[in-house]
Amino acid sequence: MQRAQSAAQRFLTSHEKTYPACNNPQARFRSYTPGSLRAQRHRRSEQDGGFPRSRRSGGKPEVSYKSESLSSNKLSDATKVPRFKPDRPLQFVTGPSRDQLSPREVTAAIVQELSKFQDRVDDLEYTGFMQQAVSALNSSLTSSRDAVPIVDSLRHSFVQQGRDGLKTQIKYAYNGYLANQRFSKSNLQDQARLTDIRYPVEWYPATRQMQRTIHLHVGPTNSGKTYHALQRLEQAESGMYAGPLRLLAHEVFTRLNARGKSCNLITGDERYIMEGDDVNMSSCTVEMVSVNAPYDVAVIDEIQMIGHEERGWAWTQAVLGLKAKELHLCGEERTVPLIRELAAAMGDDLHIHHYKRLSPLKTMSASLKGDLRGLRKGDCVIAFSKLQIHKLRREIEIMTKKPVAVVYGSLPPEVRAKQAELFNDPNNDYDILVASDAIGMGLNLSIKRIVFTTTRKFNGRFQVPIEIAQIKQIAGRAGRYRTAAQAATSDADTPVNDSTGVGASSVISPAKSLGLVTTLDRGDLSVVQSAMESAAEPIMSAGLFPPVEVLVRFAAYFPPSTPFSYILLRLFKTSIIHPRFHLCSLNDRLKIADVIEPVKNLTISDRIIFCASPSNVKNEALQPVLHAFAECVGNKSGGNILDIKALDLELLNMQVTVGSREYLHKLECLHKSLILYLWLSYRFAGVFHTQAMAFYLKTLVEEKIQQALSTFRTNIGNTSYLPARKQTTKGGVPEVANDDSIDDEESSDSSLEPRQQALGDSATGPVEHEIRRQPGGRTDITASDLLFSQQPLSTSAP
Repeated sequence: MQRAQSAAQRFLTSHEKTYPACNNPQARFRSYTPGSLRAQRHRRSEQDGGFPRSRRSGGKPEVSYKSESLSSNKLSDATKVPRFKPDRPLQFVTGPSRDQLSPREVTAAIVQELSKFQDRVDDLEYTGFMQQAVSALNSSLTSSRDAVPIVDSLRHSFVQQGRDGLKTQIKYAYNGYLANQRFSKSNLQDQARLTDIRYPVEWYPATRQMQRTIHLHVGPTNSGKTYHALQRLEQAESGMYAGPLRLLAHEVFTRLNARGKSCNLITGDERYIMEGDDVNMSSCTVEMVSVNAPYDVAVIDEIQMIGHEERGWAWTQAVLGLKAKELHLCGEERTVPLIRELAAAMGDDLHIHHYKRLSPLKTMSASLKGDLRGLRKGDCVIAFSKLQIHKLRREIEIMTKKPVAVVYGSLPPEVRAKQAELFNDPNNDYDILVASDAIGMGLNLSIKRIVFTTTRKFNGRFQVPIEIAQIKQIAGRAGRYRTAAQAATSDADTPVNDSTGVGASSVISPAKSLGLVTTLDRGDLSVVQSAMESAAEPIMSAGLFPPVEVLVRFAAYFPPSTPFSYILLRLFKTSIIHPRFHLCSLNDRLKIADVIEPVKNLTISDRIIFCASPSNVKNEALQPVLHAFAECVGNKSGGNILDIKALDLELLNMQVTVGSREYLHKLECLHKSLILYLWLSYRFAGVFHTQAMAFYLKTLVEEKIQQALSTFRTNIGNTSYLPARKQTTKGGVPEVANDDSIDDEESSDSSLEPRQQALGDSATGPVEHEIRRQPGGRTDITASDLLFSQQPLSTSAP
């Protein structure tokens, strides 16, 4: 047993060196350069699993278990009791306070938690592995060193995610041990060659045979950079626009068709293919870019997203792979160094066009001093949680006796567009907008002044400062030169000076277009002023994701019982990349893979598709829906949307509850589920075959959400639905610790943004549609509803 324990300690030590943080797949790439000696030792340690290789065992890791240690299916008493007595009771380790424990206290808590794991107790090898892990941790408690290296890895998972994170970390370690037992030296060498992705430029040989010209349009928000790139697109015979949001793709799609350029719309969950042979234009979200079709001109919007932690790979793929004679990239100034390097590596010509803001932007010298009565027509109040947004909206409505528009990330894009329309209309009472950072892209808003209620944002664990680039992007929405509607009615082209990007029409009246930025609280004003005067850090690396072909071949090395999440994680940790690139985060994909892991009959290709889907698994209410959809694919049947019990379609029969945030939240979840169904219907058309009905139900949900939002206004006299304040900031604005903070960025595949549709007048409310679910789980819809839902999916007009 002593020999086995020593082997386990070596394994756990090596495992920690290789996996400093299981939930941060990029951690190792920030510590080692691919060609360094430390990196070579690092990879060998990972391949070995930390066990010494024996010549007698043919190069396989050598480990032995004594039979007496495996005589019981449960962990032995010796491994359950920590030898270190903490300074305070270990029940203190629950909740956010876990990060307040010392390393030794956390280690003792981990030992206690591991001793409770009873999974797979019939697996002697797993039981022995757990015994060794606990024994090694116990040894670290009395060690003269500060900590055994494995403690850092397990502590990171335990402090971040508690028992679930600890369990996941152990699962990956155990699967790594089993995989390394199976692989020969030649297998590991083949895997190393397969995961060498240092040169993604070579993935697109047909594109490399072209001599492309890249035009990089850089400037602040509201500088006209995208406008001028689209002017060039309209002049081309064939072209493509790729944007970060479905709303932007739809806006360009509408604009090109309105000007006589037949254009297709292609997003993750919706596609409009125009009739005729002369359709040479496409507007799509960046994840849906086709790198096989040739174009005269291609426009890629918001190029700074190439450095995004999760979605950057899509921009990298578009920049490296698009077969366009002219490639126009629009974004922020901080992308210039990276694009210069990429253009040089690809051998493309690069022209940089700098733009200045079309309307002046000024940071005010005084805040509102915490008084919401200082708000005026055209103000946009910025908050960073859904709860905070609704509370601010409520207070402003009571104070002004006027309705307030709201925009935040978990609202459907159609509803966001409707709320923006209400705010932009000067002939109604929607004078003020309360929004999150979702206004940073995709919406044209007539904002006169941005008011930050805070300069910190909850990131899932802590309140962290807002980045300089984000503050400047949000602040730049004030004082817009003109909205999309105004641009659409303008037929005259604007002459442009490429050196400045400022045309003749940019000479405007400051009195009408001056944008102002301030804060609600006096203490936040200096932070915003400093950010507005500072330059954001340059983007130094582009996001990258291994090609699907590499992932399929890599998965073939593992037994069918290996969790797909482990295969993904191991691929990322063994990949070799160039310093100019970074691997995009796996967090959401790992969670999706774990949710659908129990589903049988799913191929590797099926699991890859699901992991790329717009599944918000952070919301536990959506996990059963994802699992149900995966079962439909595994069974190759049951994909009728009315037969899927996990979808709470009964919500559509309920009357809108006045001022109910819970009802609104359920509607938002149902909308996300329908978007996921539509997305899957384009990938598994034979299974999810009721696409027309899904579009119809999605429209009903959007109407219900719009109606639910309008009820907040009609319930001004009742504040009982508002949650109690737990804390109050200096300015009197409520702040709730760890509330339902929202991720206002779009999903990892923002191609899934639904199309923009015109909703019914919120004043009259939507027409009620009765939906009945029969005993077998099927929902019955009236004949008129069925007739309405049978709309063609591909039409000659939007």
